[in-house]
Amino acid sequence: MDTTTLRDEPQSEHDADERDERDDAPAESARRRRTRARLLDAAFEVFAEQGVRAASVETIVERAGFTRGAFYSNFSSKEELFFALMEREKEMRLEQLDTGVAQFLRPLVGEEGAELGDEDVVRTVTRILELQSDDPRWWLVQAEFRLLALRDHTIAADYLRYQDEFFADLTQTVVAALTSARRRFTIAPEEAVRVIAELCANGEARAVLSGDERTFPERLSESVPAILLALTERV
Repeated sequence: MDTTTLRDEPQSEHDADERDERDDAPAESARRRRTRARLLDAAFEVFAEQGVRAASVETIVERAGFTRGAFYSNFSSKEELFFALMEREKEMRLEQLDTGVAQFLRPLVGEEGAELGDEDVVRTVTRILELQSDDPRWWLVQAEFRLLALRDHTIAADYLRYQDEFFADLTQTVVAALTSARRRFTIAPEEAVRVIAELCANGEARAVLSGDERTFPERLSESVPAILLALTERV
């Protein structure tokens, strides 16, 4: 894309955000966070529409309403932006999981914990699934970036590190929830969590391929609780 089509002078609220970047504003200022959020939102849309490799920085900043200066004040490359997008997604999903545990599990087990029957486990997991983000575009974009990482060793190390950190955090949350329900995994906890996560990812990929318009919990409310029960035992 011809970069001359992008604006060079600040003319809007978006440009004010960009000017703030050029004026060396504090790294964690509200305006800087807003600029990053808009770039991430725009990148997600463009990645989903065009693909990660085909999407250009020019297209992303144009969608966000900025020029290239704002982009490079926040990210050194398109790949760094994508990892920031993945980090935001990770934090959102872990927060949704924490909310589900607090809302649906804790009232059943109390602060000290209590044993749950299989039916209660199934019902609670199904309710927690209902709080998870249900945007099929994310699974499409994530799958494409994984393929890029498989092909490019310069991306692979960072991708693996992100995956390991995500599953470590996720496992910690899931194990704590199971402990409060007086259950434990029968195999290594992180491996069990990865099995369940892969089940979710494969289910979402199939939904994208087949045009399945059911919601996330509708597609997985039978398989995920069943696998969780199969991989755990009462303490």
